[in-house]
Amino acid sequence: QVQLVESGGGWVQPGGSLRRACAAAGSIIRINARRWYRQAPGKQRELGAQITSGGSTNYADSVKDRFTISRDNAKNTVDLQMNSLKPEDTAVYYCNADVLLRLSLEQYWGQGTQVTVSS
Repeated sequence: QVQLVESGGGWVQPGGSLRRACAAAGSIIRINARRWYRQAPGKQRELGAQITSGGSTNYADSVKDRFTISRDNAKNTVDLQMNSLKPEDTAVYYCNADVLLRLSLEQYWGQGTQVTVSS
């Protein structure tokens, strides 16, 4: 069994910064792509950022140049640095990972954490 445990998040004023972290633990052979999704009230969950095992990244247009995703493969962690936050960034943020187990490749989700941007 694999668990993704998230930390960080909370409340920040517009223009501020927050950092999210997600640690994976369990019977992991390797973690392939890692992602951060978000879901705002009344909206569908959307992909915000992705990073491959080799470090290649891509971002949603709405967060490009403001958010940075990074990973530490030795520690099985992924971070999301969020700068210049806007009220429209308010959402529940979820980490996601494609995990290679001994006999299969599975996708896992973190528990989700609220990020609120308001004055």
